[in-house]
Amino acid sequence: MVASSVSQARVWFITGSSRGLGRALAETLLDQGERVVLTARNPQQVEDLAAKYPGCALAVRLDVTKPEQVREAVTQAIANFGRIDVLVNNAGSSTVGTIEEVSDEAVRHLFEANFFGVLETLRAVLPQMRQQRSGHILNISSMLCFAASATNGFYSSSKLALEGISGALANEVAPFGIKVTIVEPGAFRTDFITRSIVVTDTHIEDYKASIGDIRQQLQNADRDKLGDPKKAALAMIQVVDSDNPPIRLALGADAVDLIDGALEFIKAELDAWREVAVNTAFEEALTSSVK
Repeated sequence: MVASSVSQARVWFITGSSRGLGRALAETLLDQGERVVLTARNPQQVEDLAAKYPGCALAVRLDVTKPEQVREAVTQAIANFGRIDVLVNNAGSSTVGTIEEVSDEAVRHLFEANFFGVLETLRAVLPQMRQQRSGHILNISSMLCFAASATNGFYSSSKLALEGISGALANEVAPFGIKVTIVEPGAFRTDFITRSIVVTDTHIEDYKASIGDIRQQLQNADRDKLGDPKKAALAMIQVVDSDNPPIRLALGADAVDLIDGALEFIKAELDAWREVAVNTAFEEALTSSVK
């Protein structure tokens, strides 16, 4: 059941508000009269929204890979609005390349943004949500958690790590009235590919036959995106408005189709190897189960 209205304007804290889904969500919320903490590594990129919606929007500097900035941003948000009702962990990046090609430094940088930055933000906001005994957390993941896609292994791994803590977190904070939703978008027409994806400079010739030209593939994917960021924003708001929000929200027909296919594949393999899988107990346990 979806709630028909909200009694008062909520306070949303959105990481990565300067572009993409974060920007679309912020604009939609402010149009609806909600209050939004707009965070960006360069707050000048969101100053236009802060100026357009005085009293409802607060522009704050935040690089999620810098813990001191995370804590300061949350402190400013609570000092200005008194609370945080919805946390949207949207900031992130991607590194594209095969497992052999991407450097350790690049992998660690990716996890700093996509996992440890989220972890730091959660730990900064949760005490306030626990105190007020309410809140909703949206962790932006990806449909690629369900796809073993060549060259996206590290991005998918960072999002899988995020999903791992999100599920546990949902159970941990439920007694405090706090809800958690993992958002798994497909391809939306944003500038994520051009501005947030780094293609490794190392290229191993052997992989060209199987993965081709990664850069050209990314350019084509950018042009072919069908997802409307505005509709994604409305869907996320609907989830927060709901009395019974989902733990997972797939966004986009491509995400739904991909996840459907992945679940069918997992079930088919599970069934095909069921006998081998279950026949791993000690003999006495197997004998007693037969009796």
